[in-house]
Amino acid sequence: MDFSSAADELYGARPADFVATRKRLAQDAKQDGDAALAKRIGALRRPTLSAWAVNLLARSAAGELDRLLDVGAEMRSAWGSGTGLGDLERRRAELIASLVRSAGDLAAEAGNALREQAVREVEDTLQAATVDADIAEEVRGGRLSQPRSHTGFVPAGFPMAPPDEERPFKPKPEKTPPKRAPAEEAEKPARPKPKTNVTRTSAARARRAETLRKRAEEAERKLADREEQADAAKREAEDASAEVGRLRHELDRAVAARDAASRRAERAEQNRARAEEAAREAREAAAEARRAADRDARQG
Repeated sequence: MDFSSAADELYGARPADFVATRKRLAQDAKQDGDAALAKRIGALRRPTLSAWAVNLLARSAAGELDRLLDVGAEMRSAWGSGTGLGDLERRRAELIASLVRSAGDLAAEAGNALREQAVREVEDTLQAATVDADIAEEVRGGRLSQPRSHTGFVPAGFPMAPPDEERPFKPKPEKTPPKRAPAEEAEKPARPKPKTNVTRTSAARARRAETLRKRAEEAERKLADREEQADAAKREAEDASAEVGRLRHELDRAVAARDAASRRAERAEQNRARAEEAAREAREAAAEARRAADRDARQG
């Protein structure tokens, strides 16, 4: 077993089976003498429901997912070369809608129906995969533990607008500035550079997205810890139940042995009483025989 095959098996499991599967794989690695692999497996985090659903697509709808990621690559290439997107936006929207439906169907078939929030996260992840090549590779790998999102209006790695040196130069008409007194020029404060609302909004969204991502990861870590504690408690309860069953079986055997011994003792007591009665009757018969013999001797 290597890390790649272990991770593939682990992230293909249902979220409810993740902790038990991770523990089994880590124990297998330890038994094989590979403590480093066991540690790497133990560090893998349980996927959210939406991330698991995207992982299902990588396994069960790989062809359609590849078509979407190919469209994303074409869009990034078109943006980089400055050419038009053509019908790429329409194809992306159609593929994402189809894949979101497939993710919902696959999750429901596996016993984990997606709620509205999870459906949105699946859609956001697929959308992000078309604009960010790194996210595309994560999605294709099928080992997501968290949903992904992309903040911004253009593919990752490209500027929001062309650099200043690429913009055509337009000379401005010369204007004679009004004369100011030296003191007025000195007191005039420097005018700050304007910042657009779009830039501020985009930055705020990016900060909020990062904060929420960190909170989600922390919540997932706490959830995994609670699940491990619950699994440990469940195993202890099962062990205790098995011990109770063993002790109850031994008690039943002991009670049966006691009852059998009591019955044997009762029969022995009855046999002793009968033997004692027979002995008493034999003694009385012997005494009577001696008396008869004595009478016969006196008469003779």
